[in-house]
Amino acid sequence: MVLEVYRATRHFPKEEVYGLTSQVRRAAVSVPSNIVEGFHRRGVADKLKFLNIAEASLEELKYQLILAKDLDYHQSSSVPELLDSTGRLLGAYTRKIRDSLT
Repeated sequence: MVLEVYRATRHFPKEEVYGLTSQVRRAAVSVPSNIVEGFHRRGVADKLKFLNIAEASLEELKYQLILAKDLDYHQSSSVPELLDSTGRLLGAYTRKIRDSLT
């Protein structure tokens, strides 16, 4: 997903390099980064905290890509499907960890 987002943002206007391009890329990298950080936490509450941050970053990324599309910075590619798939996997992983509390 991150690689596809980077590919998609290559074609954003140069004047967005420090604006939307940077924001989109940071949000994309934040998703797996927080999943990894949460995975290596010992406590379930800590794991869930980082997974929640990853979910929030994913939602931020979805909005930013909608904005980029509305601004005609890119055409829809496989990125929306990858974001949906990532969201489903992340949600299932979060539920599994949350269910382990009971």
